[in-house]
Amino acid sequence: MSNQTVNFQSLFKEKKYSTIISIIENKITEDQKTSSLLNLKGVCRMMLSNSTESIKLAIDDFSKSYYKETDKNKLEDPIKNLINASVILFDNEFRKNENLLDNNFFEEIISIYKENKSLFENNLHLLRAIFKVFKRSSDIKNVMKYLEKIAQLDPHEDGIASYNLFNNYLNDWSQSDFLSNAKKINAKLFKYSPKELVDLKTKKNRIINLGFISSDIRSNHSVTYFLRSVISVYDNEKFKIQLYHNHNKDDDTTREFEKYVSKTLHIDKLSDKEVINIIRKNEIDIIIDLNGFSGNHRLNLFKNRLAPIQILWCGYTNTTGLDEMDYLIVDKNQINPSEEMFYSEKIIYLPNIWNCHSGYNFKRSENEMPSKKNEFITFGSFNNFLKINDEVIEVWASILKEVENSRLVLKTSTAISLETYKRKFEKYGVLNSVIFLNFSKNFNDHLNKYKLIDISLDTFPWNGVTTTYESIWMNVPVIVMDGNNFSSRCGSSINKNLNLTDLIASNKMDYINKAVSLAQNPQMLMDLRKDLFKNALKTPLFDKTSFSNEFFSSLEKIYN
Repeated sequence: MSNQTVNFQSLFKEKKYSTIISIIENKITEDQKTSSLLNLKGVCRMMLSNSTESIKLAIDDFSKSYYKETDKNKLEDPIKNLINASVILFDNEFRKNENLLDNNFFEEIISIYKENKSLFENNLHLLRAIFKVFKRSSDIKNVMKYLEKIAQLDPHEDGIASYNLFNNYLNDWSQSDFLSNAKKINAKLFKYSPKELVDLKTKKNRIINLGFISSDIRSNHSVTYFLRSVISVYDNEKFKIQLYHNHNKDDDTTREFEKYVSKTLHIDKLSDKEVINIIRKNEIDIIIDLNGFSGNHRLNLFKNRLAPIQILWCGYTNTTGLDEMDYLIVDKNQINPSEEMFYSEKIIYLPNIWNCHSGYNFKRSENEMPSKKNEFITFGSFNNFLKINDEVIEVWASILKEVENSRLVLKTSTAISLETYKRKFEKYGVLNSVIFLNFSKNFNDHLNKYKLIDISLDTFPWNGVTTTYESIWMNVPVIVMDGNNFSSRCGSSINKNLNLTDLIASNKMDYINKAVSLAQNPQMLMDLRKDLFKNALKTPLFDKTSFSNEFFSSLEKIYN
């Protein structure tokens, strides 16, 4: 059968993917299977199923399509599809099968990239695709190189948002750099004509209508633990709360949160203009963005002003640069008054801490120091591996060398290859002391892994937040590095609120010395862990009632 006698375009529009696959496989001879047909077969497999078997078959189709194509101008689709399918398989293996794959997984793709670099230079689709590979391979040099290129080429705001977000992982920018680069997002965002939009509310009411927008109010996402502290304890005679979900999930968490508020709405399928008009019709007085530059943000909504007062809180710990984002919620430990000029938003200072964790629905138990049984100290970090930059590895390696027979346990919640990290620890001669744990689908299993750790080590400049709260909950103290901006002072704020200023380092050598000193003083460490178990829940870190009062008082103050 000739492929010209089959109207594949019509079959594809009718979503007859199985039929297309069957025809190409069984009715068309090998010599008639063009590159475009092989690519089409791979696409149909991806449309039919996201099973591991189906994705692997699609990857094989895309690979054959690439190698069969002789016209370099037609290579974009097979390359793009091969990369994207491979990334999906990589992520599935990590999340569904708790399997950490090595860098060899992307070997063919990296080879194809090197052979066709010129194709990638100004092709936004290929740049976005290869960025995903470099991110999962922890090739931060190429990640930043191509994010900068994407930010230049992308007509929309995502490129600039990602470029700013990823720079938080490195020590290359001052806060002034963050501000100047973030401000570029204003030119990328679209503003509707006032004639297309419902009028913005101007009248003030006795009850304040408060809205939250997030893509993360679902399952066990970290944002939910902090938002719960606010919306589960508040005066409903002063505030009415509405949640806007930028996702299509309906799970135990979304159903639980419905009980706390007056209204919820899924906005993921709605256009920006539709959402703007809905929220304006809802007469929201204060809208709070829980995403910032993080994934699946809807910053274009805020550019068109959803409410008279717009605030950034919780989901992103830096400035958005957005002209219409009025306020940023922090605490007194994170931004000094003299630094306010480096944030586009006005600063709301909460008196103790900027985030309060709602805790977990099981009783805490005092976890014994593992070193008592092991007879060696175990350090640990369960932070996103992208936060483990070269400086962090150098410092952690120095600690492992200083503390005889010590171990370092690492675990991440993001799909990433270990090979880059193994090479870097090997460079310092400490790889044999580093233990990489697999991702845990079961959240209780994840928390129980903290029982392996004597002392947690925080990342810098981008500190952990949720992981630090988890560690404290499990009565494991955390060594942190103080920084020079919001995102790099989260750890120091947490420890200040625990009255653990001795665990806040001012520089890399101080960090090493504090970790080594604590590791070599088992009685001090034991007392510290006991104190965390006894008193942590009484501190601002977990005091929901006090935090909620402070949070809503700050909103009343700016509203009035």
